[in-house]
Amino acid sequence: MTIDLERDDLDTPPDPLAILEGARAARSEPERSEAAVLAALQVAPNDRDVRMGAYKFYFYNSRLAEAAPHAAWCVRDGAHALGLPEDWRALPPGSADCTGFPKPQRFLVQSLVALGWCRARSGDIPGGLEVLAKVIAVDPSDGFGARRIVEVIERAAVAGDEDD
Repeated sequence: MTIDLERDDLDTPPDPLAILEGARAARSEPERSEAAVLAALQVAPNDRDVRMGAYKFYFYNSRLAEAAPHAAWCVRDGAHALGLPEDWRALPPGSADCTGFPKPQRFLVQSLVALGWCRARSGDIPGGLEVLAKVIAVDPSDGFGARRIVEVIERAAVAGDEDD
């Protein structure tokens, strides 16, 4: 899918979510789905829904190295929306408590979990665990089960060491 940026109807910008819908519609055709994701990113690279859609596309297609930059973008965007430092390492403890599941905090914490998971599953286990430790610090309610995810990753790392 290509977007004609030389259109005559420039007063009506293309709808990035409508373009992104093409990714869902073409789920059984990964090339067509990816084309829709890339087209939506071309039209609206700073749109939260488009970035999360791109993350999900790459994640569900087991392309975690390509999913991670979109998760990282979502972390920065979520932190910015909450008036927090955009560098996840600088997020203060308790700054995204998901008790009661407020939407802005949920988005930030979900994005952090996604980033940590992508890093760990892509082979950067220490980096993934570092991000997940930050999730536990910023969300003491552990609304997304980061402690459990850390246990799973650590157990898999130990099992991998035993296989060597």
